[in-house]
Amino acid sequence: MTLAPADPTVELVVLLTEDGTPCGTAPKADVHHTSTPLHLAFSCWIVDGAGRTLLTRRAAVKRTWPGVWTNSFCGHPGPGEEPADAVVRRSVQELGAPVTDVQSLLPTFRYRAVMADGTVENEICPVFTARLAGDLALDPSEVDDYRWVDLAQLRAEVAAEPGPFSPWMRLQLQEF
Repeated sequence: MTLAPADPTVELVVLLTEDGTPCGTAPKADVHHTSTPLHLAFSCWIVDGAGRTLLTRRAAVKRTWPGVWTNSFCGHPGPGEEPADAVVRRSVQELGAPVTDVQSLLPTFRYRAVMADGTVENEICPVFTARLAGDLALDPSEVDDYRWVDLAQLRAEVAAEPGPFSPWMRLQLQEF
């Protein structure tokens, strides 16, 4: 367990007990490894009026799952921050655009996934939908590419070849 860092620019993630109770914090840069502790995250699926969702390809410089296609964006609520508020904050940081109409979709989603190099994701990760409220201005350290896709088409792509897609996105798609 770590207290607030001396450097306020250090992003903290909220560590959790097995039942989801906050039990401390850790610097985001230090938390993802071969024995990643359970921590709080969120996923957001941006949808448009035509029923399409925004997919993003994670930047090649990302620590976890670089270069894979995933749901619109993800992140970690800070200590004391509600996940829905983190969605609003993170959309501007990662996509360069605000979101509106943030809705809870899978409030108790939890997953654990292991990369080929042994790095683990281990998260309680509420899933939200939202609407884009501005033009995209992607942060290149977060996103390499994007595309809009119909959910039926996405399901077919994932069924045909799951490898290019993040494990959490594939699991969430199964639960929709």
